[in-house]
Order: sequence, then structure tokens, then C-alpha cells
Amino acid sequence: MAYKISDECIACGACADGCPVSAISEGDKYSIDPATCIDCGACADVCPVGAPQAE
Repeated sequence: MAYKISDECIACGACADGCPVSAISEGDKYSIDPATCIDCGACADVCPVGAPQAE
């Protein structure tokens, strides 16, 4: 199951830098492409506010 970025996102970019498969892109807030996400949790591990969450 892919991760999703919650509204707590502060757009710091830590999650995108930590993603090993480049599934995270920047927009109004960051978002995760569920087709690319491998559910590794690296984004959640580096996020300072816990915005990436498993769906």
C-alpha cells in the first residue's frame, strides 16, 4: 500500500530527497505517486512533521 502526504506537510522537501525511487513530486504540497511508491517508509522516516502516512 502506498504512502500519502497529509495536510501536515510543510513543503521542506526532506521526503523527496529520502525517496529511493523518486516517487515524490513537488506541487502546492508534496505528493507521492502510488504507482511508483514501493511502501518502504523512507519518506516517513525523514519527515520532521510526520506528513507521509501509509494509506
